[in-house]
Order: sequence, then structure tokens, then C-alpha cells
Amino acid sequence: MAKRVTGPEIEKLIQLLAKVPGLGPRSARRAALHLIKKKDQLLGPLGQAMGEAYDKVKICSCCGNVDTIDPCTVCTDDRRDQGVIIVVEDVSDLWALERAGAMNAAYHVLGGTLSPLDGIGPDDLNIRGLIDRVAKGGVREIIIAVNATVEGQTTAHYITDHLNGLDVKITRLAHGVPVGGELDYLDEGTLSAALRARTAI
Repeated sequence: MAKRVTGPEIEKLIQLLAKVPGLGPRSARRAALHLIKKKDQLLGPLGQAMGEAYDKVKICSCCGNVDTIDPCTVCTDDRRDQGVIIVVEDVSDLWALERAGAMNAAYHVLGGTLSPLDGIGPDDLNIRGLIDRVAKGGVREIIIAVNATVEGQTTAHYITDHLNGLDVKITRLAHGVPVGGELDYLDEGTLSAALRARTAI
């Protein structure tokens, strides 16, 4: 049995950091040690920022984004085209699309995908909220931007079925060859999707 080399407060910090995605036990120890060494410059301000985030962060009642205001900054932005809604699985997907800066549209965060094996059904996701937004009118297009997984495809089909008859155009992200990708390194599924989604030049 390994001997304890730190107090319980530091051990607790390491254990909590190890729960952050991308950090395992070793990375958490390195991160904790770095924070402790830079106590005044990093650990104190980080603790304060986390406390403020805990107190102020809200889930947007309209789209499901995380922000400190409700409705969120995206939903209240007058420069966005509220007639186009991009449907994503998670907030991280929303942030990724915003970094790309390809569209100035509204968003809707589902909070995951349908997965019967994991016990995740339609009532566990923010699908009803999307249908209600479209039913109110003013939405011209829904862009389904879920991951190209079995669960993602199932979720996309479910949403499409439940939006039928609501007079809205439904599109989805193209799947295929990434920019800068070489055909020899792509898997068969990606190549098949790219061929099916081919466009005229």
C-alpha cells in the first residue's frame, strides 16, 4: 500500500481534477502540483472563478446553452438569423461551430443522443423544446448537426419524423472527406458517405 505524501485537502484536489475529461490520475497530480506552485497567480484566481461560475451559470431556457444570463447571449443576439436553428448534441458542439464562424444562426442543444441501451429516451433530451420552438413559427430551416454515430443518426431520424408537417426545411451536415484529408487514410464509412454526398463542380 502506497504511503500518503500529502494532506487530505491536496488529495481531494487531485481526485476532483482527475474527474475532468482528458485528465487521468497522473495528469491530475501534475496539474494540482502546478496550481499549488503558482498558488497566488493560479490557484486563488481559479478558485474564485469557479465559485463565481457555480453561483452564476445557468442553462438557457430557450436553447439549452450554458451562460450567466437566461435567455443566453446567443438567443438574445439581434444580429443572428433566428429563422435558422442548428441542432447539436452538446454545448461543446455549439462552441466548436461558433469557433468555425461559418454561420450566424441560432442553436438548440439536445443534451445528448437517443440511446436505448443506456436508457436515454426522447424525454431525457431537449427534443420537445425544439419541436415547440418550430411550432411557434418563424423558423425556416433546421440544420441537424449531430455526430455521425449510430445514436446520432437515430436521433436525427427521430427529430425529422417529429418535425414533419411543421413547414420547415430540414437539412443535416455533410459527411465525408475532411479538408486536407487524403483518401488513402480514410475509413470505408467516410468514403461511402463522401460518395453519396458528392456535389457538382
